[in-house]
Amino acid sequence: MLTNISLVTLYVTDQDASKRFYCDVLGFVEGTDVSMGDGFRWVTVHHPDHPELEVALMTPGPPLDEQMAQAVSRSLAAGRMGGFGLTTDDCHGDHAKLSAQGVEFPQPPSDRPYGIEAVMRDNSGNWLVLVEPRPYDGSDFPHAT
Repeated sequence: MLTNISLVTLYVTDQDASKRFYCDVLGFVEGTDVSMGDGFRWVTVHHPDHPELEVALMTPGPPLDEQMAQAVSRSLAAGRMGGFGLTTDDCHGDHAKLSAQGVEFPQPPSDRPYGIEAVMRDNSGNWLVLVEPRPYDGSDFPHAT
């Protein structure tokens, strides 16, 4: 039986710089950092309160084929790669703190039916959603019948 998500992959341009960003700026902690041979390096980070969910910081390359690695590299360079969502209990406060540290926010904190949301970019150009959730029933989002 499946029990939870334990690993997500995030493509980055530089594993060392990305590990510093996630650990030093966002407060994640290092998980694994090992060289696997043939230039392949396995680097993970995780939130200190959730070690069961690791983020693998991968550079475009093996096991991707050359064509896919180039496509991912182009998407990273253009800032078109998605990332993941982060929950906060103070979106405005985290926005101010992270902005002061040089984090780019294409979208500042905005009220949404589900809470306050801001969109930021990591140092590889991936977008991350920062959400301060609030209870909602979904009625603001009409569903097709």
